Amino acid sequence: MVTISTEPTLPAVIRHLFPPFAGLPLGPLLTLSLRSMARRQPRLFDRLGEHRTACYFIDPVDLAFAFTVVPDAERSIVRVVRKSEAATSSVQIRGPILTLLSLLDGTLDGDALFFSRIISISGRTEAVLALRNTIEDAELSPADLLGLRGFPARLADTGILGALSVARQMANRNSRREAPEA
Repeated sequence: MVTISTEPTLPAVIRHLFPPFAGLPLGPLLTLSLRSMARRQPRLFDRLGEHRTACYFIDPVDLAFAFTVVPDAERSIVRVVRKSEAATSSVQIRGPILTLLSLLDGTLDGDALFFSRIISISGRTEAVLALRNTIEDAELSPADLLGLRGFPARLADTGILGALSVARQMANRNSRREAPEA
């Protein structure tokens, strides 16, 4: 596990590439991805138990939009929403986008991020714990989320994880530049 001491956020130039409407196509794409994963790996969704029908509000604080996710296996749905829609969900998870993505790929430890206040969680904590345990046990890669196998899977994992690594390095450099001097 990698630990971080500051809250890396996307550089302003990258944030401007993602205005509120830029996320709209992500909802249907992520919905299809979750439903496809449910067909391939139904036990992941079974592990969520009663919490698979919970509405998770995921707020990447450095983007202009948020997501609501209901991970209900083949009935899963992901929507891109305004940040003001948090009240309609049973769980709210907030943090920088790169940090939230690092939780998915296992690069960062969710407990450490929570206790260092880099991410915040509110609402039904038992639903968050079920989701965290499911994600940790799944050991997901980008190719898993995309439903790829073989050479295309290796290519996607290498490309996406490489791009995320570069983005994290840029964000960490940006955070160090913006950090106040002691």
